[in-house]
Amino acid sequence: MNAIATASALTLPIFCRTAKLDSKKGLKGKFSVLAVFGEVEKKNAWSAIFDVEDPRSKVPHYKGKFLDVYQALEVARYDLQYCDWRARQDVLTIMLLHEKVVEVLNPLAREYKSIGTMKKELAELQDELAEAHRQVHVSEARVSTALEKLAFMEELVNDRLLQSRSTTEVSEASSSPSTSAKSFNEEKKRPPRKSLNVSGPVQSFHPNLKNFWYPVAFTTDLKHDTMIPIECFEEPWVIFRGKDGKPGCVQNTCAHRSCPLHLGSVNEGRIQCPYHGWEYTTTGKCEKMPSTRLLNVKIKSVPCFEKEGMIWIWPGNDPPSATLPSLLPPPGFQVHAEIVMELPIEHGLLLDNLLDLAHAPFTHTSTFAKGWSVPSLVKFLTPGSGLQGYWDPYPIDMEFRPPCMVLSTIGISKPGKLEGQNTSQCATHLHQLHVCLPSSKQKTRLLYRMSLDFAPFLKHVPFMQYLWKHFAEQVLNEDLRLVLGQQERMNSGANVWNWPVSYDKLGVRYRIWRDAVERGAKQLPFSR
Repeated sequence: MNAIATASALTLPIFCRTAKLDSKKGLKGKFSVLAVFGEVEKKNAWSAIFDVEDPRSKVPHYKGKFLDVYQALEVARYDLQYCDWRARQDVLTIMLLHEKVVEVLNPLAREYKSIGTMKKELAELQDELAEAHRQVHVSEARVSTALEKLAFMEELVNDRLLQSRSTTEVSEASSSPSTSAKSFNEEKKRPPRKSLNVSGPVQSFHPNLKNFWYPVAFTTDLKHDTMIPIECFEEPWVIFRGKDGKPGCVQNTCAHRSCPLHLGSVNEGRIQCPYHGWEYTTTGKCEKMPSTRLLNVKIKSVPCFEKEGMIWIWPGNDPPSATLPSLLPPPGFQVHAEIVMELPIEHGLLLDNLLDLAHAPFTHTSTFAKGWSVPSLVKFLTPGSGLQGYWDPYPIDMEFRPPCMVLSTIGISKPGKLEGQNTSQCATHLHQLHVCLPSSKQKTRLLYRMSLDFAPFLKHVPFMQYLWKHFAEQVLNEDLRLVLGQQERMNSGANVWNWPVSYDKLGVRYRIWRDAVERGAKQLPFSR
């Protein structure tokens, strides 16, 4: 086997003496490095990956300051195509530089190069690497710009969704027919008014809302000998642990005489009714009936699981989904407080409030927003998903996670102070989880979890949990007096979403999502 065949079989580079014609010195000997293994195959594969046409020549140019929905979609499509093309070029550049690194630093090739040549090649390689690094940052900036355009496009589409749901107000007809016709024609020319119809009285929950996993309690609150009574979708339930230590959720009503089971006790993994001692397992089966013959009796139960410090139930009639969402705080955070409160508010109104940050400088003047200035413009931007994004100018990231969770990360420097324009510019952060469990028409079970990425010693300060709870109740009470007023007026027929504006985006999208669920839409809006 010759040298080239042997090197190819061993996937090694080979070195051969080549002749090069120099205009002044004639033929000059030189050693070259040949990448033998798979060279032809690599080039063919790379051509399929990197031989993509530059889309910039096809980008449409629209006149005027504003774009309609379809123009925005077209521009966003070409932006993404260009980002894809640019990313391919960056990868190709890195691969070529990698080949140069192999060529320059190959120990066999260095034996035939002078120190000056090596220094020159290394300097050139360093410059090329710096340029490649700069180009990667340029590509990152392009991606950021493309995402901002997508966020703008989402806002346009969202406006269209609102307009399609809105109704125009027509002024009352005057006594003159000609005047009435003129007013009607003028009204027709006006753009549709954007609104949502969320007016009362509060209706019963739609069955489709039940077909989700709902967090109902914190793991730390459910000991082996305790029970947690809850109300979910106007039905009473009780949660307790069975013999195997796993949680279960059964109807909080004894099959015998309808006594509340949570008034009893837990014995050997069974919940005992305090009236006549009937005992039920976590599946709802009655296994003990003192003073009488054991009958085949069973009460209603729902799927119940424990994950990441929370107890979840599936109250719907559809088969439960196989996976539970994760509600853990981001890496680097420690949980400092877990609080449960029962509130006299419909859960949708509470979610509307939690998804709105523009009210903070006006409502929370005695707590966390004390001293905040009122910005000239507040926006909620959604670069990643339709139900998550960040607030501008506040350094707060926020997400609505179906069916009833709000997650937020707040950048802070000192308690109650804001720093920078986004969370990444802040040195310390507070992460919040709000779970708004729909208990009844005008009642919500609120689960609140607060985590910090600083001051871990606070977890060991005595009575700190009570201090966090006191502060949370103060903030919530500032909201309650307003939301209760909304609820009263909604029950009287007022529309609490009569005129949404730009900073209401996340709350509006929650309402659009909820309406789609209640209509039984096959594809939910803003789904990932």
